[in-house]
Amino acid sequence: MDELRAYLVEIFPELWKRGDFRIEDLAPMAATLRLVHHPRHLRYGGTIAGPAMFALCDVALYVAILGELGRVAHAVTTNVSINFLRKPAPADLIGKAKLIKLGKRLAVGEVALYSAGESDMVAHATGTYSIPARGDEPN
Repeated sequence: MDELRAYLVEIFPELWKRGDFRIEDLAPMAATLRLVHHPRHLRYGGTIAGPAMFALCDVALYVAILGELGRVAHAVTTNVSINFLRKPAPADLIGKAKLIKLGKRLAVGEVALYSAGESDMVAHATGTYSIPARGDEPN
């Protein structure tokens, strides 16, 4: 997991050096990430903003893919659909990503978001990533 974190800092330093995201767990075809609570993630009314929730879903799926394939910097999001189910608490947000299909060129997964310490899901997302053919990526 340390090697994956180092790689993410290398390719997305602006996203990882600030400390907003933490990898909590990496398992086969799955990853759990934490969005660390900070006032910059809140919207009017004191709830976690939709764009912050969306980012957690997108990053969690990307980490799950990298956990399976290794260094694939140019895997890109081709589609994400998110359903906001309830207002999240102004607290850390937990994203549990699970890959449903991991093929040679496409990965499909889902992410369940929870406020830390809560059992009710606050959002659910599905996403698809395009994976470049091995050898098509720049070093």
